[in-house]
Amino acid sequence: MNTIKVATYNIHKCVGLDLKYSPERIVNVLREVDADIVALQEVLCHSNLHERDHQANFIANALGMDFRLGDNRRISGGDYGNVILSRFPIENYQNYDISVRKYEARGCLRSTISINGDPLHFVNIHMGTSFFERRLQVHKILAEHVLDSPELKGRRIVAGDFNEWINGVTTRLFRSNFKSIDPRLDLGRARTFPGILPLVHLDNVYFDESFRLRNATLHRSRTALIASDHLPILAEFDL
Repeated sequence: MNTIKVATYNIHKCVGLDLKYSPERIVNVLREVDADIVALQEVLCHSNLHERDHQANFIANALGMDFRLGDNRRISGGDYGNVILSRFPIENYQNYDISVRKYEARGCLRSTISINGDPLHFVNIHMGTSFFERRLQVHKILAEHVLDSPELKGRRIVAGDFNEWINGVTTRLFRSNFKSIDPRLDLGRARTFPGILPLVHLDNVYFDESFRLRNATLHRSRTALIASDHLPILAEFDL
């Protein structure tokens, strides 16, 4: 395999801009995107309700993909957090607590995915909305035990909702450690959120220099524009 497609998508608990709850609609959007590996944020998983209410399991089964859940807190009896979907085997994973006191619980989900026997370290992040939160979180994420371990370097892709719409400390530190998608050049627009009337850019994909970005798109189908308040970003890399 010479290329790989990855996506990041905040699914807003499967509640669309029309306030309709529809995991099925999120599945349809992801079928349109057709990525090999996906970082999902704001996923809610109830184990004791209807099958469709364990959103991670429902979406993964519908797409025929493997998944791992990094739950960060409980909402109405369900596990809530980030999910990694993959068409390739997920060999191991770990969820890191990047929460800051007095703010909403947040997590960083790191996985090792085997592609033709080679490890890809794929990381899914959902950072806080406060500048103070992100300033502390970015140092936790880039610490040795999460992302800066020597055995990870060269095979890392980091995707997610970074909640930073300015060139702040999170953006500067990630850009100094990784290459990144340029929303204006690669996506054709500097603003991507919310999808219908974009005001800011929140979602990003960062990657090591060993990957060459072939193409990047902001998926703006009719279904995607209503299924969540975010739009999926798809990036295709040469391995």
